[in-house]
Amino acid sequence: MEPGITNQSFIFSYTDFTLLGFPGISRWRPLLAIPFFTMYLVILSGNSLLICLICIKKTLHSPMYLLISVLFAIHITSCTAILPKFLLDLLFQLNQVSLTGCLLQMFVIYFMAVCESNVMVLMSLDRYVAICRPLHYHNIMTKRFLVSLTFVIIIQSFALVCPFVIFPSMTQFCKSNTILHFACEHLALLSLGCGDTTKLEKAGLIIRILVPVRDGILLMISYSTILYTAMKTATGKSRHKALNTCGTHLLVAVLAYVCALASSSVWKVEATVSEDVKHLFTALYIVIPAASNPFIYGLRISKIRKTLVKYWRERKILFSS
Repeated sequence: MEPGITNQSFIFSYTDFTLLGFPGISRWRPLLAIPFFTMYLVILSGNSLLICLICIKKTLHSPMYLLISVLFAIHITSCTAILPKFLLDLLFQLNQVSLTGCLLQMFVIYFMAVCESNVMVLMSLDRYVAICRPLHYHNIMTKRFLVSLTFVIIIQSFALVCPFVIFPSMTQFCKSNTILHFACEHLALLSLGCGDTTKLEKAGLIIRILVPVRDGILLMISYSTILYTAMKTATGKSRHKALNTCGTHLLVAVLAYVCALASSSVWKVEATVSEDVKHLFTALYIVIPAASNPFIYGLRISKIRKTLVKYWRERKILFSS
C-alpha cells in the first residue's frame, strides 16, 4: 500500500516537512553557510546602521529618508524570516518545519516582497511631488498622508498575499514531505500536493509577475515625468541633485524587479534548469537587493553620505578620547 493512501476515502496529508535547499550539492552544503552567513551579517549591519542614522538625525526626518528606512526594515525582516533557518539547516541539519511554520514563513516572505514593491512606488511619488510640484510638497507629503498610504500598502499586500497561504493550507500533501527548497516557497510546497495543482501554481505565478510589472510601469511613468520636468525647468546643481536622487531610486527599483522577475521565470523552466540553479536565483533575489541597497543609498545620496561620515568621525573622536 502506498504510504500516502490509507483507504479509498481518506488521503494522508503531511503536516511536517523537511527543507532541502541545493540538493544537488549535498556533500558540500555546509560550506554554503560561509557566504550566506557573511551576507546576512552585511545585510543586518548595513541596513540597521542606516535605519539608526535616519532615526537619530533630525536632518534626515523628511519623507524620502523615512521611506528609505522603511525599505531597509523590510530587507531585514524578509532576510531574517529565511536565512537563520537556512543557516541552522546547513550547520546542524535542523531543517524540519511544520505546515503552520511553513505557511507563516511563506506569508512573511511574500508580504514583505509586495510591501517592498509598493514602498518603491511611494518613493517615486515622493520624488514626483518634490520635483514636479515643489511649492506644494510640504502640503501634500504630510505625515498623515504617509500614514494613510502605509495602511493602504498593508491592506493591499495582505489581500494579494493571503491566497499564497490560504490555498496551500487547504491542499493535502501526500507525494512527499521533503520541500526541495531552502525556504517555504509557494511552488515548491504546491509541488507536493495531491492531485492537480497546476491552476494554483499558475495563479501564484501570475501574482508574482503581475505585481512587479504593474509597479514597474507606474515607476517608469513617474520617473519619465520627473526626468522631463527636471530637464525642462531645473538648472545647474538643482538638476544634477534631482537626477542623481531619482537615478538612485530607479537603480534600486530596477535591481529589485530584475531579480524578482528572474527568480519567478526560472521556476517555470523545468527541463533545462536544475533545482540548484532555481535555488540560486531565489537566493540572489533575496540577498542582492538587501545587501546592495545600503551601499547604493549610502554612496549616492549626498546627505546620507555626509551624515554618515560626520557620525563616523564623531564616534572616532569619542572613542579615541
